[in-house]
Amino acid sequence: MIEKERALCDTLASLGSVIVAYSGGVDSAYLACIAARTLGDRAVAVTADSPSYPERHRELAIRIARELGFRHEIIHTSELERPEYRANPSNRCYYCKHELYTHLSRLATSRDSIVVDGNNADDRGDYRPGRQAAREFGVRSPLDEVNLTKDEIRELSRRAGLPTWDEPASACLSSRIPYHTEVTDAKLRTIERAEDALRVLGFRVFRVRHHDELARVEIARNEMARALEPAIAAAIVRDLKAAGYRYVTLDLQGYRMGSLNEGLFLRPA
Repeated sequence: MIEKERALCDTLASLGSVIVAYSGGVDSAYLACIAARTLGDRAVAVTADSPSYPERHRELAIRIARELGFRHEIIHTSELERPEYRANPSNRCYYCKHELYTHLSRLATSRDSIVVDGNNADDRGDYRPGRQAAREFGVRSPLDEVNLTKDEIRELSRRAGLPTWDEPASACLSSRIPYHTEVTDAKLRTIERAEDALRVLGFRVFRVRHHDELARVEIARNEMARALEPAIAAAIVRDLKAAGYRYVTLDLQGYRMGSLNEGLFLRPA
């Protein structure tokens, strides 16, 4: 693991100057930290401020950059202005990443830098249409290149004192909306309010899947029993209705990453 971190430093050093696509999550925070340690001011972490990016994550990204003292900039992206993105096809992430990398690539060109992202070795087998956009723009993935896994990144982050080392996996708010259902700012804000409410109630790993007036709540299995306690269940219903939903259901399968991808590849051609 330490050898992989050394290889990561060597890879970043060979790039000379980088723009880190920095969301404040486990992977991008670790990458930004090592890039700053390796390249100093020639590494800039850039966060995209967009409607699909939760305010909590934005605040976390800013706080970590401030605490660790690396260069950090915020840009504004406009994926919701793209009809292809709003239509929410199964490759929606492609249009989001295309928007992001359009901005980051322009920035990198003006600064003679290379754009790098936080994809790791465990992401290879996942359904990630955004990777096509990364390839088109020549984005590098140093964590993947040195074969660092998620668990290794968490451990190295813990050793480095990064507060993100045990953060739950995160994804943009649009990932809560079923494919081929329009993505709107109003829906994204409803989802964000609902998930903030669950966090205030003390839940750690969850998603609120948006089905028009119905919220389908996925909670980690080890937190499921608490969600079923009468007082807590009543609070969930109350708070999610206050967030904008008419009906609130608990998915008994529990949280699983990318549940809206289920059946995606089983449809007839």
